[in-house]
Amino acid sequence: MSETPQKKSRLIPVTRWNDHHQWPPIGGLRHLIFYEQTNGFSECIVRVGRRVLIDEDKFFRWVEKRNGMQTH
Repeated sequence: MSETPQKKSRLIPVTRWNDHHQWPPIGGLRHLIFYEQTNGFSECIVRVGRRVLIDEDKFFRWVEKRNGMQTH
């Protein structure tokens, strides 16, 4: 039986986020992390000790979900 290989999402430290993406700036990420329990951002975060990593795939899914909630 062969299992299909699962694509792993990239985990990016908050301090290195802007090496990979221009938006949001680190200060914006820290704001999202501070209010993670009220804005749902906790689903994008992986904590390893004191280090906070952002799951790249989950982040962009979270953005899309939040964008769908916007009223025009």
